[in-house]
Amino acid sequence: MPFNEPEIIEAAADLDRSLENVPDRPAVFQIWPREGQPYLARTSVLRRRLKRLLGERAGASRILNLRAVASRVEYWLTGSRLETHLLFYHLAARHFPDTYLKLLKLRMPHYVKVILSNPFPRTQVTARLGGNSLYFGPFRTRASAEQFESQTLDFFQVRRCQEDLHPRPDHPGCIYGEMNMCLRPCQQAVSPEEYQSEVDRLVQFLLTDGRSLTEPLAASRDRLSEELDFEAAARQHKRLEKIQQVLRLRDELVSEIGRLHGVAVTASAAPGAVELWFVAGGCWQPPVRFGFEVVEGKTVSMDHRLRKIVANLQIEKLSVRERQEHLALLARWYYSSWRDGEWLAFDDFDRVPYRRLVRAISRVATSAPVSP
Repeated sequence: MPFNEPEIIEAAADLDRSLENVPDRPAVFQIWPREGQPYLARTSVLRRRLKRLLGERAGASRILNLRAVASRVEYWLTGSRLETHLLFYHLAARHFPDTYLKLLKLRMPHYVKVILSNPFPRTQVTARLGGNSLYFGPFRTRASAEQFESQTLDFFQVRRCQEDLHPRPDHPGCIYGEMNMCLRPCQQAVSPEEYQSEVDRLVQFLLTDGRSLTEPLAASRDRLSEELDFEAAARQHKRLEKIQQVLRLRDELVSEIGRLHGVAVTASAAPGAVELWFVAGGCWQPPVRFGFEVVEGKTVSMDHRLRKIVANLQIEKLSVRERQEHLALLARWYYSSWRDGEWLAFDDFDRVPYRRLVRAISRVATSAPVSP
């Protein structure tokens, strides 16, 4: 994920005078020693932090001071906490490939996983992405993922056991089979094809945000009402409400990760602009700076410019590990108490909500603090 080139301060020059010219604004910076790896950090008051690390200090002090070993300073001003975290991740992964996740203290979010590689597919709550499976998330906590998984399975006869099945007629089974909440593939009560059909129903429920069940139920309820069969209609309505209650258990970001598309709109370090951070399939794309252009005294249509930006996006494909980390960064920002900017989700890049995006850009630009 490329970022702008940094501002550079050479330590060999008049360092104290150079530090006075540094803005006291949020930034990510790295102090390069004459040998070895840089000191990488982020701050909300750049000048004050650099003076503390590089200023003249008389006598002994326990406060870290790098003046004696520093050769140069590189810094990037940032306009939002999201930009700070993504830039810090980018630099940490480049300079500390073995330890950058510890530096970021990045916790992987949890997903509901449908294991399609298993001959008898099942679900699992996991924090790791892998191969031939579908992942629905990221959830705010493991507990919320487990609650959603458990209550969703109540509508389907998909197995809940974790073992690798070796079906046989004398298999002891489990309590879910006795309660008719599982098709009992372990006991060969159904064929593999019949069991796979039930798994397909579950996958469609998740992929359609529950519409594969709610829409037929709503249609059936309305038809029964018209036929004056109010008792049957009430039963359908009660089941519909139960499904809708389960769907409300999903956290806001939850989607099949291959379809997790959206854009974050944040303030920019540059005056008169905002930053657009597109997410495609759970992967952050390079930021797009969006300014408010005036041509011949007239502003250019924001809607037209946004459509052109989206049409020209070059979607970067990442490895499974990188995608997992990008999803973790998205979940950290979105579910945090310090989230800034606005987030707009959409199903695919052919259906970007441009009108809502224009309004979000206007709100962020209006509320952005004026740079000193």
